[in-house]
Amino acid sequence: QVQLVESGGGLVQFGGSLRLSCSASGRDFSTYDMAWYRQAPGKQREFVATITKRGITDYADSVKGRFTMSRDNAKNSVYLQMNSLKPEDTAVYYCKGPYYLNNPWGQGTQVTVSS
Repeated sequence: QVQLVESGGGLVQFGGSLRLSCSASGRDFSTYDMAWYRQAPGKQREFVATITKRGITDYADSVKGRFTMSRDNAKNSVYLQMNSLKPEDTAVYYCKGPYYLNNPWGQGTQVTVSS
């Protein structure tokens, strides 16, 4: 069964940077479109970024110009480089794979932006 595991979250100050990682098990990672979502307390889970199997990216307007998604198929991983972080970026960040996976969502990693 495919599993997605996020890491890299933490506490940063306003204007700081974090790099999130999502590593997948299995042999078919290179065929997956992948995405990042986030969910703040009391709010709906929202789209952040996506990357196709070909490496084409798209971003939510709220993060465009600040966040960059990338993938490394040799490592079965996707990344989210987050720069110029704002308090409104505070949320649990989730990695998402294709819906046909047994579990398309990772467990989430907390990002908190303070000051």
